[in-house]
This record gives sequence, C-alpha cells and structure tokens, in this order.
Amino acid sequence: MSDTTTALKPRAKVATERPKLWKVILLNDDFTPREFVVGVLMGVFRMTESEALGVMLTAHRRGACVVAVFTKEVAEEKCAQGNEAGRQAGYPLAFTTEREE
Repeated sequence: MSDTTTALKPRAKVATERPKLWKVILLNDDFTPREFVVGVLMGVFRMTESEALGVMLTAHRRGACVVAVFTKEVAEEKCAQGNEAGRQAGYPLAFTTEREE
C-alpha cells in the first residue's frame, strides 16, 4: 500500500438564517362597519370572533393594530386579501405591512 495519507478539510457549517418577519397592520377608518372588519379578520386571518373583535376595537381606539406576524410573502398576500375584500364591498378598509424589528 501507499504511504501517503489524505487529510480531509473540515466542512464549513452552513448556518441557516431565519426569514425576516413582517407585521400585518389594520388601519382604522370611520366608514367601514365593525361587523365587516370582524368578518374579514375571521375569514382572512382565521381568527375567532372574540380575537377579531379585540383587534378591531384596538385599531378603533388607537388608530392601528398589529393583526399578525408572517414571512414577507404571506404578510403581503394576507394584506392584499384584506384590502381586496374591503374594496369589493365598497369600504376603505386598509391593511398594510411593516418589517418587524
């Protein structure tokens, strides 16, 4: 046999980074009925009625409320679905996204 030895290089560990998260924010307006907002929150964000009512009331009192936190693509899709539901019903219902710090 041969007297040569083979030294293996250590493999660099690849650290997978968690995806950046984005907040979906409900903006308050004075025209969209509360019941409609609760219905959208239940349908799009899969909230219970009491959770949706709490989010809606927080947005009503403070002007805005974080609805949920998702990856960027999911947050943008949920935001678009909520805005489209309001637009189709003729209400100025508005959701927006913001990167979580």
